[in-house]
Amino acid sequence: MNIAVAVKVVPDDQDIVVGADRSIDASKAHQIVSEYDLNALEAAAQLADATGAKLVAISASNGAADDLKVKKSILSRGPEELFMVADDGLAMADARTTAAALAKLVGNVEGGVDLVVCGDGSADMYAGQVDVQLASILGVPVVNKATGLSVEDGVLVVERTLDDCVEVVEVPLPAVVSVQPSIALPRIAGMREILAAGKKPATVADAAASGVSVEGTVAVVDVKAPELADRKRQIFDASKDGDFDEFVRSIVAVAR
Repeated sequence: MNIAVAVKVVPDDQDIVVGADRSIDASKAHQIVSEYDLNALEAAAQLADATGAKLVAISASNGAADDLKVKKSILSRGPEELFMVADDGLAMADARTTAAALAKLVGNVEGGVDLVVCGDGSADMYAGQVDVQLASILGVPVVNKATGLSVEDGVLVVERTLDDCVEVVEVPLPAVVSVQPSIALPRIAGMREILAAGKKPATVADAAASGVSVEGTVAVVDVKAPELADRKRQIFDASKDGDFDEFVRSIVAVAR
């Protein structure tokens, strides 16, 4: 059994600079694995350990993702091999374009892929649509919002925690599944895993060499940070009569 986990490499939001015109500059940001995909990595690694499956990672990310530290971060968390398309044309790619690139990578896995595990969304776009788009391209069933995964008699068993119950769904393989962040706590790789990751195979190419189109179906016109409302800068003195009551009324008014 082969399991592929889809991960996206994104700029670290702590390094992103917001300009006075609300423009976003991520040119100097370090590249990291999307936090939601860290949960997917751990869930896929645990499932691979439980089933004896081979785990590989697939990634369609921006050009800066082809970074040794980033690749070690992925491979030190369980995958035996990494297949990546790293191209600046994928930096703001829509879900369909990203899914098409991932589908190409799935086809590169020797022996085929029985299950693709995706995160709940990416930390940059968070469209939450790559899983269903990928399943559509591959022609396989998909289940999202998984909070538990297991394989029984060649069938994927998915738990989904809903508001009032836990739903259990059985899905024939091959399939695609996306997982909730609560499914697994990401492991912290030790020095042994990090050193071993440097020896694992990683195949990285740009979009053209991978046969991937970066012409999206959705055009991104502009990206800006949210507009911040001016602060009222009200100061209340609790020692003065009526100020505390006025403070409470102000909080209630904002909460409404």
